[in-house]
This record gives sequence, C-alpha cells and structure tokens, in this order.
Amino acid sequence: MKNELTLYGSFVKEIKELIYRRQYEAMKKVNTELIQLYWEIGGEIDRRQSEKGWGKSVVEVLAKELQKEFPGVQGFSARNLWLMRNFYAEYSQKLILPPLVAELSWSKNIVIMQKCKDPYTLTIGYGKCLI
Repeated sequence: MKNELTLYGSFVKEIKELIYRRQYEAMKKVNTELIQLYWEIGGEIDRRQSEKGWGKSVVEVLAKELQKEFPGVQGFSARNLWLMRNFYAEYSQKLILPPLVAELSWSKNIVIMQKCKDPYTLTIGYGKCLI
C-alpha cells in the first residue's frame, strides 16, 4: 500500500510539473503575440505619419477609438500607442533586434527604450548587458 501511495505521489507531481510547464509555454506564446501586435500597431502609426503626414493628434484619436472598441482592455492608451510607435521606429532599422525584442516582455522593452542611449546595450549596475 505504501509503495502505491509513493507511486501516486510521483504521478501527481509529474502532472503538476506538466501543467506548470505548459502554462509557462502558453505565457511565452502570448507574450510573443502581444509584442508582435504592438510592433505592427507601432509600424502602422509610423508609416501613416511618414507617408500621409499625420500629426500627433492621430494617436490621441486612435487611443480613444480603441478604448471604446475594447473596453476594459488595457494597453491602448495614447501613451502606450506612442511607446509602440517608438518601439517600432527604434528597432525596425536594426536587423538583429526585431526577433530578439519579441523574447522580452513589453515592460522590459519599455525600460530598455527609456534607459538606453544605445539600443544595443543596457547599463545595469556597474556593467553592461548586451541585448
């Protein structure tokens, strides 16, 4: 009986680890898709401003429209839309960075954009970390 309880305990542990692993993988995929969405929104804003000469007010109006269409969904404020545009504008010209930035969370990407003068390096503490 004791041996069966040990086997059952191991089985439960394996199932829990499987669930945690799959949850983590799902979160990574969601993050990648979210970063891709923000990249595309930023690219569209950047293109429209460049090609059509749209000014700053387009972002304010777009933010209001998106918040109306997606009530309760965070991330579509004017501030965040500007961050998306800057995210795209900053990294689109650097061939190696677009695939790498998708591996980071949105908040980490924002910190890097705001704190780094050189988008290839991030100063942390006493040293530099390459991104």
